[in-house]
Amino acid sequence: MGKELKIVLVGLPGSGKSTFGRQLATVLEFPFYDLDQLIEERFQLKIPAIFTKYGEGKFREWETEVLQDFLNRNDSFVLASGGGCPCFNDNMDLINDKAVSVYLDVPLEEISMRLGLAKVHNRPMFSGLDQGEITLKLKSLLVDRDYFYRQAKIKLSGEDFSAELLVSELIRLIKS
Repeated sequence: MGKELKIVLVGLPGSGKSTFGRQLATVLEFPFYDLDQLIEERFQLKIPAIFTKYGEGKFREWETEVLQDFLNRNDSFVLASGGGCPCFNDNMDLINDKAVSVYLDVPLEEISMRLGLAKVHNRPMFSGLDQGEITLKLKSLLVDRDYFYRQAKIKLSGEDFSAELLVSELIRLIKS
């Protein structure tokens, strides 16, 4: 890592990577990016369409390609990764090699409420599920992904954490 500071947020869908990432970027005066949006822009397809047309394997390949290209940039930024991104193609190793990874460890009940029935239309993984099924799906995802998320350099736990709290953690990490 050069003089630039690259921060990559990881965690379950609904953990607040995009929302918190925007807040953090504002505090740091860095640009904010969302990996899924970058993929959609590069390949001119929405994520659900990529899954439907090409399958998850192709999506994960493209995801890694866009992540690698982005992490090789020579500027500071905050990036919200997709929930599954750290779990495929050694992406967590790549993230930790090129950036400061931050795991947003939010209680499942809170995420389930955030993903409530009105909001799942943007998340194909949860569409058609009732609230209980959303919670079960989140538990299953956490079992599969927790190993990767826990490799993050910084872990923020709870429902409410602030950009200022993370900035103080980043300063501590950089100084050590």
